Amino acid sequence: MSRNFSDTGSRKEHVKITSESKPGFLERLSETSGGMLMGLVTFLLSFYLLFTNEGRALRTAKSLDEGLSLVIPLDSIHSVSQQNEGRLVHLAGALTTSKPLFDPSYGLSIQAVKLKRNVEMYQWVEYEESTEYEENGEIKKETKYSYNTEWKSEVVNSRNFDREIGHKNPSAMAVESFTAVSPNVQVGSFVLSKGLVDKIDDFKQLSLSNLEDPHADVIRGGDYFYHSENPRRPEVGDLRVSFFYAGLSGDDPYLGSADKVTVIARQRGDQLVPYHTKSGDVLQILYPGELSVEEVFQKEHESNTMKTWALRAAGWLTMFVGISLMTRIFYTLVDWFPVVRDLVNIGLKAFAFCVASSLSLLTISIGWLFYRPLWALLIGLLSVVPIVVAKSRVPPKKQQ
Repeated sequence: MSRNFSDTGSRKEHVKITSESKPGFLERLSETSGGMLMGLVTFLLSFYLLFTNEGRALRTAKSLDEGLSLVIPLDSIHSVSQQNEGRLVHLAGALTTSKPLFDPSYGLSIQAVKLKRNVEMYQWVEYEESTEYEENGEIKKETKYSYNTEWKSEVVNSRNFDREIGHKNPSAMAVESFTAVSPNVQVGSFVLSKGLVDKIDDFKQLSLSNLEDPHADVIRGGDYFYHSENPRRPEVGDLRVSFFYAGLSGDDPYLGSADKVTVIARQRGDQLVPYHTKSGDVLQILYPGELSVEEVFQKEHESNTMKTWALRAAGWLTMFVGISLMTRIFYTLVDWFPVVRDLVNIGLKAFAFCVASSLSLLTISIGWLFYRPLWALLIGLLSVVPIVVAKSRVPPKKQQ
């Protein structure tokens, strides 16, 4: 009989106030100098990130174009043709494995590529909220600590709590999480490489409604096994266990038919292994479902584009932070004048924004220079726009 248990939690809190003397000018200047050094490192790192990202993006795009021009769709996945030895092939079909995956501790088995046991423990969790304010020439920090009991899949070290008394957690779990992987995964007559098997990661929670309680001290509730005397009112240290599977590899009366995948990789005998392109990349692609060659490579190009823009944004942000840290000293020099301080702060942020935008675009254009000269020239011209805009906002000096 399946039972559903709702989580119950208790919450406690306390407030802690600490104070310290307001740092002097020399102390603030010293801290700013350290920030300048960190900013310089961050600034230089942004150039490396932006430049190498362009090389990676172009290399990946060329590799995908090469793969599209060479790939051979297989007529049948149930026979291995020696004519395709060493060539890039495309196939789609249902996953199969040699034997089911077991978890003997809970009497559970499933025909799948991966079976994951997820163990959670009921534990104390600490949260903190801090606010700072100035009072009587001192900087005071008011921190509100709150404690709540929650299910967590990692052990929470209560020794790091501000107040461990009354909020102590066990140091380890009696049952461990793990993931079992089938040693032999196939699509038709072809064996997938480890790299392709790693791509099968679309985990779904396994329903436990058709299973019995494995032990007298384990209670099944919903899709969890509880190691608890009363799952409705769990105590700190109680466990609950759930299971997830990926890549159903056989017909199951409750889960349905085996999952189908599309694979593009190099054929080596009856194995599908990585294909090394002339550009230096590796092609071993797997997607759920049945896709055509064109659909697979379109998805790969879209993924490459998204990754490229994400890294460009990360590079620009890294450069912006680096410039902001390096110019922070100007803010420190005037931070005792509120009005001037605010104006300087706005000006420094605008300066960092313009310089980071210009240098990022210039770095990207240099990365493209040897591959697409016309596009590089266009981006180079665009990089000048923020500087021109910034200069146009500066009032001309009055003539004497």
